[in-house]
Amino acid sequence: MTENSLSSASITRNLKTRFVGQRVIYYPSLTSTMEAARQETLQGATEGTVIIADEQTAGRGRLKRVWLSPRGNIALSVILRPRMTHLHSLVMLASLAVVHSIEAITGLKPQIKWPNDVLIGGKKVCGILIESHVQRKKVDYAIIGIGVNVNLRPGDFPDISPIATSLSREMGREVPRLTLIQNLLVEIERLYLALSAGESLFQEWRDRLVTLGRKILIESGDTVQQGIAESVAEDGSLLLRLPDGTLVRILAGDVTLRDQ
Repeated sequence: MTENSLSSASITRNLKTRFVGQRVIYYPSLTSTMEAARQETLQGATEGTVIIADEQTAGRGRLKRVWLSPRGNIALSVILRPRMTHLHSLVMLASLAVVHSIEAITGLKPQIKWPNDVLIGGKKVCGILIESHVQRKKVDYAIIGIGVNVNLRPGDFPDISPIATSLSREMGREVPRLTLIQNLLVEIERLYLALSAGESLFQEWRDRLVTLGRKILIESGDTVQQGIAESVAEDGSLLLRLPDGTLVRILAGDVTLRDQ
């Protein structure tokens, strides 16, 4: 089996984790790993279960956007059962795990665009989606969905070519998916256990944000605002300084960097 062929056994073999990725459900093709993960939670899936697909035909990004995931990339979802107090930190955990893994495997220097897009050279290389179900102030489950453009050729997809890149494009060669996936699962578990032990991921996540200090346009629902991304709060919200000097807190939205 090559480094770019996947199976449940190849991912779990020699995987140095306690629980994340110790159960892997692999699909050659799947509409959405998030949907499959949600179904697994209804059947009592153990924490750390990973759903992964070689090809995702109806993947979703944030704000109900389509996430393109043809063969050669990474599309996976991880089921976790965090404490309520850690729920807001999962976006930090996921984006940092991706950044650390890309750095370790490729030597590239990715950055995070608030809240959780991973960029290389100003272009998107990874999208992250967090879903959770909460009842009576307790988290039933949380699902981290991660899509990484690994061996994608952006030029084959004109709609995304101006804004997207891939690891292979940046490296000038194919990147080993299996090694990257295993590294990513190890990082997810390491950061998750750090959270559980009381550590904070906020400072590193904040320091990795390419958004801060930049002029941005942010779309949130039907609202569009422009201003300077001044700071972020510990709950992950963005503090935006409007042209009239007002400081507003943004909980979610789609950011466009205006001064690139």
